[in-house]
Amino acid sequence: MYLAEILSIGAALCIATSGMLAGELIGRVDALTLTRWQTLAVTLATALGATALGGWAGLLPWQVAYLAASGVFGIFIASTAYISSIFALGPRLALLVFSLTSPFALTMGYVFLGETIGRIQLAGVALVIGGIVLAILFGRPAKAQPEGIFPTPPIEKPVLPVKQMTLPVGLGFGLVAALGQAAGALVARPVMASGVNPFAAMAIRTGVSAVLFLLLVLVPLPGNGERPKPSTRTITIGISGALIGTGMGMSLLMAALASGQVGIVSTLSSLSPVLVLPMVWARTGHRPSAPAWAGALLAFAGTSLIAIG
Repeated sequence: MYLAEILSIGAALCIATSGMLAGELIGRVDALTLTRWQTLAVTLATALGATALGGWAGLLPWQVAYLAASGVFGIFIASTAYISSIFALGPRLALLVFSLTSPFALTMGYVFLGETIGRIQLAGVALVIGGIVLAILFGRPAKAQPEGIFPTPPIEKPVLPVKQMTLPVGLGFGLVAALGQAAGALVARPVMASGVNPFAAMAIRTGVSAVLFLLLVLVPLPGNGERPKPSTRTITIGISGALIGTGMGMSLLMAALASGQVGIVSTLSSLSPVLVLPMVWARTGHRPSAPAWAGALLAFAGTSLIAIG
């Protein structure tokens, strides 16, 4: 009876776990490299899924073009900024800032698609922003405090310099991630409404991004020089985070949408900022402050109003 609800909460749990796994890799790998690994892994997994289910049949050129553009915004830009925000803020606050995706998507739908915004949805936007402001002002110190999910073995010290990023830098990455995710969803919306297989859609989005990430290696950026070889554990955690968050999480979300109401599914799947709090508590041994809990709950309530309103 509650299958869709259980699947939706499972998707939120996967996203929260993925964020914690990414937080474990601070000092092990840079954000671009981690995103490149994850994009390649998800492309392979979703392409295999689309092939097994016959999802490539009937794809039209305009659908491929829209999905490619969605991948540039929602994965190439948003995923890199999201990982950077986790590295700067830790998964708890990064996931909270990422909940701005819903208000941004609502605003873009109003501006570009002519969708209406009701009072309930406006109240939801206010709650999301209020929750983030509350958590930022009273729920954490001004410097980043990375939080992972596994204790770091003494034999595996950071191989990259860990630069302490200030709060504004981390928030900037988080805002870019939320904007990119919202833009990617907006571009992909007409394609998904036309009935494209979700595995094929995801494979195209991540595939285009993977090509761009590989081409980016050829660009003489400061971070593209010699890097220490990452350990097998680092690679495993990085790829696992992508498969859990994007692969399993999105699959659970698609399964929930098949039998559940869109508003309820969207609401429950946005529980990640709340679910990550006990994970942080278990990982660090420090209970998140009351404003951190209140901010996450306010953001969840706001996202609920946006989805249902």
